Amino acid sequence: MTGMDGVGRRGFLRGAALAGAGLAAGGTASAAAPPATGGPVTLPVPGLLPDSALPVPFHGTHQASVTAPPRRVTAFTAFDVTAENRRELADLLRTVTARARFLTGGGQPAPVGITGPPADSGLLGPQVPAGALSVTVGVGAALFDDRFGLHGRAPRRLTAMPSFPDDDLRPEWCHGDLSLQLCADDTDTVLHALRDLARHTRGGMQVRWRLDGFTSPPRPSGTPRNLLGFKDGTANPDAGSAREMDRLVWVGRGAGEPDWAVGGSYQVVRLIRMLVEFWDRVSLTEQERMFGRARETGAPLDGDAEHDIPHYPADPKGDVIPLDSHIRLANPRTADTAGQRLLRRAYNYDNGTDGNGNLDMGLLFCCYQQDLARQFETVQRRLAGEPLTDYIKPFGGGYFYALPGVREESDWFGRALLT
Repeated sequence: MTGMDGVGRRGFLRGAALAGAGLAAGGTASAAAPPATGGPVTLPVPGLLPDSALPVPFHGTHQASVTAPPRRVTAFTAFDVTAENRRELADLLRTVTARARFLTGGGQPAPVGITGPPADSGLLGPQVPAGALSVTVGVGAALFDDRFGLHGRAPRRLTAMPSFPDDDLRPEWCHGDLSLQLCADDTDTVLHALRDLARHTRGGMQVRWRLDGFTSPPRPSGTPRNLLGFKDGTANPDAGSAREMDRLVWVGRGAGEPDWAVGGSYQVVRLIRMLVEFWDRVSLTEQERMFGRARETGAPLDGDAEHDIPHYPADPKGDVIPLDSHIRLANPRTADTAGQRLLRRAYNYDNGTDGNGNLDMGLLFCCYQQDLARQFETVQRRLAGEPLTDYIKPFGGGYFYALPGVREESDWFGRALLT
């Protein structure tokens, strides 16, 4: 925070970490406590909760939020770390962990005196519900410079995201020391968590850029649609398969990575504006040939249903599914390209209008993988110059490393990296 001296910053971060840890430790037990009004709290019966309302587990070998199904609302924020040394960075990550543990579990905010500011914004009422909130924490290549003595401990494949041939990157929308993604089913749950984390980490990090997103309900069924009207993520690997995730997403031992990085994943974020006003003037046939899928059903152009597998060998010249269609370039479905698949976690965004009065909306694309070069960058090179590039414009984002999970109450994000 501007104007805060080193002692003040350190004291603030340590105090926030301790306060957060206290809240987190009592969060679960206090969930049944009555609200300030004295009225009873009716707790839902766990066995009757719909799947969308079930909390994402906070503790584990991996960050479970990576493979959890997308929620209705997200806020993706990249931060510049303003902590001045390694101790302050550790205090910052302890604080992020403690607040995330409390917010994802829910509970009663700590009582405060009559002269102090409230312990909570009150946006969600006197009792903070878990609200199916998930928090995903990543680190960028910039964190491994000379500030914190981490230069030799960076994940081996982590770099700053380059500019690809069809990009129009804006520096103010790129990169960052830390990434933080909040997902939930209600906008106020996400905003409450963002405000809470910003409050408790002030002096340790500041926002570099932020973009909010949403997913639409399936219309009429199946995978949700992007703002070009097509289903997005149909060919994702099975996130519920531990074998698939170990093969494609999670970094394991023997991969040549530092020991502390085992259990994490490489995160790519791409902010992609869609030129929807131009797209809406294109014929449906041309749109479908650019994607390689029927807009109504999501089926490949040689199939009938969304999850039908396109049969490329029977269409070697691309008469049915064009050779330069998006699905054919992104996933050729050969034995050689099977290891290049990645886990997509995309959201739509709407930023109103730009300075020229054009609609400003598009895709907040996020994906996870073991190896940036083998997976995302290889796919991206195949997509260079595809017909869709006339209607989309990547303008920001970054590469991050989603940290290994927080294993238990005494653990915290980045502990093995910093100790």
